[in-house]
Amino acid sequence: MTDTLSDRLAQYSGVARQLNADAVLLVPGPNFTRVTAHDFMSHERPFVLGVCADGRVAAIVPNLELRSWDLVGLDGPVFDWRDQSGYQQAFVDFMGYLACDTVAVEGQVMRVFVHHALMQAQPNLRIIDAEREISALRMVKTDADIAAMTRAIGVSETALDQTISQIRLGMTEKQIEQILVQNLFAAGAQDLAFRPIVAAADNSARPHASARDYAVQSGDALLFDFGAKYDGFCADITRTFFVGDVSDEDADIYNTVLRANAAGHAVTRAGITAHDIDDAVTSVLEQSPYGEFIRTKTGHGLGRDVHEAPYIMRGNHLALPAGTVFTNEPGLYVPGRLGVRIEDDIVITQGGCKSLTTFPKDLQVIAC
Repeated sequence: MTDTLSDRLAQYSGVARQLNADAVLLVPGPNFTRVTAHDFMSHERPFVLGVCADGRVAAIVPNLELRSWDLVGLDGPVFDWRDQSGYQQAFVDFMGYLACDTVAVEGQVMRVFVHHALMQAQPNLRIIDAEREISALRMVKTDADIAAMTRAIGVSETALDQTISQIRLGMTEKQIEQILVQNLFAAGAQDLAFRPIVAAADNSARPHASARDYAVQSGDALLFDFGAKYDGFCADITRTFFVGDVSDEDADIYNTVLRANAAGHAVTRAGITAHDIDDAVTSVLEQSPYGEFIRTKTGHGLGRDVHEAPYIMRGNHLALPAGTVFTNEPGLYVPGRLGVRIEDDIVITQGGCKSLTTFPKDLQVIAC
């Protein structure tokens, strides 16, 4: 299977036809990067790629980006604009060329001022949200995509191993976070997939905690949720440790989450639905003494975005094909006390699944 610019553009033309739209409009973000094979910033200067159902393409490009845009090799008109004159005329000319009545856009990515500029250029324009259909083109990963994610995960796991060996009682969450970030880049990260979560004790019960000046103490849970980025693809890993010691009840909570994580691995295969994976995982938590402490779904897709389709949750009956990569990250969160989350990055295969993450998951107490 080839993967040329023409091939990728043809996929978006297909989405337009599928939705009875005249064109798909993309703005900088994961889909824009996927189709152009170049990374353009999303900032105050609008940048739009139009891919028509009939195969025509055109773009609105800030003038200062023209030389970079040349590297894309797009065979279609470019409507550039300068800061001094503004971008509205470029939108008028762009829409005049496309001659569209209906366009499909990424509802989670397109910003309001770009929407307004489109409507000002063509007041009768119909804009439909095609986030699901557009993002679905990224759901099945290529071998190259998986290789990049595997590299990002390997870098992340190396950094985590180095970080836990450096932890000492009395270090703050913020200090540990700084050590982790330094180790990520030293191990070869090209960027962070997202700002890491390093949370101890009661802070670990907040699924999206921020690091504090709290100094870790013996018996604390210590949760890491983080990932490197490599060749544009993300890792997303969570491991929970205990510092110095662990109580019997905390160990039981941990092992309950570990069993739920294992249940997700066990049922995953090509053709299973996102609903069925989440049901298998969440049922383990619900049937434990700790069901009241469930706060999150099982996981989400992973790729150029750290959160993308598919979303692994009850009610999502989407059948998942081989090549889909998602996170299996059950957790239990006891307010005021601790949170435990164990997260793997999994690729679905025809006969089952493969965990791209290999960092040990058995309960580990950091001796310090």
